[in-house]
Amino acid sequence: MELLTGHVVLLATGGTIASRVDAADGATVAADAGGTVLAAAGTSAAVQVVDLMQKGSYLLTFDDMLAVCEAVHAALEAPETLGVVVTHGTDTMEETAYLADLLHDDPRPVVFTGSQRAADSPAPDGPENLRTAITLAASSEARGRGALIVFDGEIFALPGTRKIETTKLRAFGNPDLGSAGSVATTGEVMLGAAPRRPAALDIPPTGAGTRVDIIACYPGADAALFTAALAAGTRGIVLEATGLGNANAELSDAVRHAVQDGVVVVTSTRVHAGPVRGVYGAGGGRTLEDVGAVPSGLLRPSQARTLLQALLTLGLPTEQVIQQIRRRGDPALLAPVPPH
Repeated sequence: MELLTGHVVLLATGGTIASRVDAADGATVAADAGGTVLAAAGTSAAVQVVDLMQKGSYLLTFDDMLAVCEAVHAALEAPETLGVVVTHGTDTMEETAYLADLLHDDPRPVVFTGSQRAADSPAPDGPENLRTAITLAASSEARGRGALIVFDGEIFALPGTRKIETTKLRAFGNPDLGSAGSVATTGEVMLGAAPRRPAALDIPPTGAGTRVDIIACYPGADAALFTAALAAGTRGIVLEATGLGNANAELSDAVRHAVQDGVVVVTSTRVHAGPVRGVYGAGGGRTLEDVGAVPSGLLRPSQARTLLQALLTLGLPTEQVIQQIRRRGDPALLAPVPPH
């Protein structure tokens, strides 16, 4: 591993890695500042700590996620910054890290990590995860790969990565694209072929006022929740569909009217792995595409919603929004570049 000169910036946002059990009610809450989290890691690396917030990630808003991305850009304005580490709760790490990846236009790495066990547990996993993240952020091997998640020694590129376990230490996975690499306990960074990286999006000034909803499909689902989202002023809807991306005739009819009114509808799936494709009629994925829904490819609902909200917040024309969704979820474009 090539040794680089400079320091890593640690952006602390809370999460389980910074949490302790409250003696009063037994609830686990974010309590530790970034300096305390770093001290527990026991690293000798040069790290500058910035405390952004102390929140469980289940409490974050889209504007909180944007604040993290803005802090990443600010940290990278300093030429001596080798890379950035973000400590973050695992519940919505896949969304914030994916947004950071969408907005990242610098070769230096941005590495997200956290923990499954609280800081005051008998055997916390946060210190080792943070040491690994700092190693990765400072490495030359991680340059040019955008934002990454590293957890339990495994490295993941963001598109398609999601939390796959509620309590086990290997919390994240990418069912379609697999792991991007690993960091050995010795500090050696091992990465496979680099993915293609589309041009970065601009950072939206705010997400406030841009409502995007996720609506679940299930046996017997009607359009009541879909219609309620429209009434609440949604500008985009992600269908958490079944199978290849299927709904039913009633929901397909609701999608037709929403699209005609300028609402962008994206079809994702509740299935663990595999692409979204329009195959079935009678309210299935082919019908949804025919009435104007956009298949999300390999993006599951959490990341499809993050992408859609970012695009809508930027005020892009509908055709550009659709084009971006199709491209950024395309399995062929998300696959790592094969070696020459």
